[in-house]
Amino acid sequence: MPSQDLLVQLGTRIQTLRKKRGWTQVEFAEKIGLDRSFLADVERGKRNISILNVELIAKGV
Repeated sequence: MPSQDLLVQLGTRIQTLRKKRGWTQVEFAEKIGLDRSFLADVERGKRNISILNVELIAKGV
């Protein structure tokens, strides 16, 4: 299981890239096909997401 620090770092990076592109959580979540509340949890480092979801996010940003 990844450390909490890693989850927070990943979430922070996702949030930074999303904001850099001017997208709200709702817009980005819709774009990549994830629920907004799930994305919010990822950005806060509260979710240990699967590699498949990491791929969706990476392709989205």
